[in-house]
Amino acid sequence: MRFPDLLRFAWQVLGGNRARTALILLAMGIGVAAVVAVSSIGEGARLYVVNQFGSLGTNLIIVLPGRSETAGASPGVLLGKTPRDLTLDDALSLKRSPSVLRIAPLIIGAGDVRVGNLSRESPVLGTTAEFIQVRQMEMAQGLFLPPGDPHHSQPVCVIGAKVASELFGTRQILGEWLRIGDRRFRIIGVLARQGTSLGFNTDEIVVVPLSPAQALFNTEALFRIMVEAKSREQIPLAKADVEEILRLRHEGERDVTVITQDAVLATFDRILRALTLAVGGIAAISLGVAGILIMNVMLIAVTQRRREIGLLKAIGATGQQIRAAFFTEAAMLALGGAALGLAVGKLAQFAIGQAFPDIPFTAPWWALLAAPLIAIVTSVLFTVVPARRAAQLDPIQALSKR
Repeated sequence: MRFPDLLRFAWQVLGGNRARTALILLAMGIGVAAVVAVSSIGEGARLYVVNQFGSLGTNLIIVLPGRSETAGASPGVLLGKTPRDLTLDDALSLKRSPSVLRIAPLIIGAGDVRVGNLSRESPVLGTTAEFIQVRQMEMAQGLFLPPGDPHHSQPVCVIGAKVASELFGTRQILGEWLRIGDRRFRIIGVLARQGTSLGFNTDEIVVVPLSPAQALFNTEALFRIMVEAKSREQIPLAKADVEEILRLRHEGERDVTVITQDAVLATFDRILRALTLAVGGIAAISLGVAGILIMNVMLIAVTQRRREIGLLKAIGATGQQIRAAFFTEAAMLALGGAALGLAVGKLAQFAIGQAFPDIPFTAPWWALLAAPLIAIVTSVLFTVVPARRAAQLDPIQALSKR
């Protein structure tokens, strides 16, 4: 029996049992679609995190108050002590490092922003002129915060695009006064639309100089210090310099946490890749269930098709050819189910992408290859027992039994 004859014979068998064929295709298709859809979600989450951290800027180092240990908290916290605050002078001292290009100290709070009778609650960032370069943001109108001594700054501000549209509409913005709490700031610029970054909508922020922010929130402590290294190669040197400079300033204690953008990205990447593989593996279990269904159906088919198998052996078909016929039938079912599953999985990926347009849902290449391959392998493996049983039938006994 030639290969084209095997294909024609298997096609006729599948067409003659449409209900059985449809059920097996559905089971196999669900398994493949589940692998594609679930792995798309995991890969989309990974790419979203990578893109979000990438939008923060390049060659970035972040300094946080308090020392993070492997236990998840600083020893001072366990003893009831609060970590030492980061100050503006701490931030300015980091410029002594030859590997540091820019620094941007941050104070973050929320304020009631008002213009005339209109008001809204907005995040307020206190920082310096270098923040826009560290974060790689752009201006839509006007200028960013002016350079100068951050200890003494003018009462000016830069507002996000959404704040500008809600409070001013189409009116002139630059030069107008904005009240935050009990203080007034003159608007000198409007940020270009950037959208959400790590769950933080930059279109809704108001940026003010550091010293007015300290007065506004009644604090000298910095929330973070963002440091930009001169190049990617100098990130380790800049990190070491930052830790050493702050250690000397803090009486020899290592009481800050210094993290690099690459380290955070690598950690998230490992976690989300492992998660994608895990959930993809769980979804692939359904392919094993579909394989068991194929084996059961094939075992029943051996009993139902005894006369057909006996006739094939009577006219000269060998046991190997009988096994090949069963394997061809299983492979065709697997290929059909895989094609159906890939189509449904891609449709599910598209639907999820429409519901969450900010997340780049995409199935990883290994899932697109592994899902159909596992479907075919499981189908063939679970057909071994039925094919062997069919090949061992005696043609005389098979034809004599009804």
